[in-house]
Parts: sequence; C-alpha cells; structure tokens
Amino acid sequence: MAAKRGIGSLAQRKLMVLIDLDETLAAFEKHFMFKFREKYPNEPYIPVEKRNTFYIADQYDKLNFTDDSVRFELKKIYRSEYFFRDLPEIDGGCEAVKEMAEMEGVEVFICSSPLFQYKYSAPEKYEWVEKHLGPDWINRLILTRDKTMINGDILIDDKVHITGAMNSPSWKHVVFTASNNQNVKVKGEKLRLDNWTDGTWRTMIEDFKKRI
Repeated sequence: MAAKRGIGSLAQRKLMVLIDLDETLAAFEKHFMFKFREKYPNEPYIPVEKRNTFYIADQYDKLNFTDDSVRFELKKIYRSEYFFRDLPEIDGGCEAVKEMAEMEGVEVFICSSPLFQYKYSAPEKYEWVEKHLGPDWINRLILTRDKTMINGDILIDDKVHITGAMNSPSWKHVVFTASNNQNVKVKGEKLRLDNWTDGTWRTMIEDFKKRI
C-alpha cells in the first residue's frame, strides 16, 4: 500500500519517524559478503553473523589474504554500479514501514546517507525505495550526510554513534540491531529494536505517540 501523505501536508502534530536504509531495511552486509565471495572465492571472508564493526574495512583489514591487494579493493565492491540497487530486503522491514505509515498520527520518512563517492549510491537508493516500497515513497526519501540536521521524533538506525553538526538532534535514537552492533552496549536514552518481524515496533511507536 502506498504512503498516504506527502512531505508538505503535515497539518497537525504527528509522530515523525525517520528510518535508515542500509542494514535497517536493506541487507548491506549480506549483499557485500555475497559479492566479495563471488569476486574472491579463494580468500578468507567474515560471515555476516560474525561482523562486529560498523565499517567493513576495520574488520576485513585483519584477515590474512593470500593476495594482499584484496584489502585495497574492498571499497570497490560497494562503490560499484548496481550494488545498492540490488540489496535484498531485511526480513519484514518493508512491510512494517508501510504499515507504520498507515498508523494514525504517524509520519514516516526514509533517511539515508549516500557514500562520499555518490555516483551510484545516491541514485540507486531512489531505485531501491521505488522498487521495494513503491513510487510514492520517493517523496519520503531524505538523503543527507548529516542526520543530526534532520528534524524528527525518532531515528531508527543501525549505526550506534551518529554525530554531526547538531550535538543534540531533535530525534531519539533507536538502534536497529545488526551484526555490526549486536555486542555493543546501548547507553543513555537510546533504545533497541531487534527486528521487524516480532511486532515489538508497533508497541514502541504507540509508546512514542503518547510522548508528543
């Protein structure tokens, strides 16, 4: 079902939910591992469930590659054409987001950061959203290098430490559990959302609605 409202039609106070794309709705890690093994079938790799750093290179640099040039080629995998376009969905994510957008008193936007090398990642994020959420959701996609500057009540994002120009963003950070953060202790007022499939996101959204 298409999103109900556009960005410019906020006539009354609603809960503003910002949702990250990579590793929150789109399975970046799973796709990277597939592409890495496809390109380097004889090199060691890190299974998704054992990934424990936000940046891939931080962990892959520690592997003993038979060809040392591999470590310098890692970024080329996710900078390549069609990488972001072809990311698979994280289980239940798109269905949950569509349902959330239909909830009374809730506005949902996708908030994602393109790579610095944005030639493919930026336009392909639009393609991904259109394919998996529908064309109406293109109006709900926010691309920014600094999420602290975006206004909202909640940001659901797998990145634990989000920094930028604003020391105190308007949103409360809900950490979406992913392999890269599963062993990281969430501190302060941050909450966790472990998945999209068990329905706990509904309870969380209803609770936040009571606070505004």
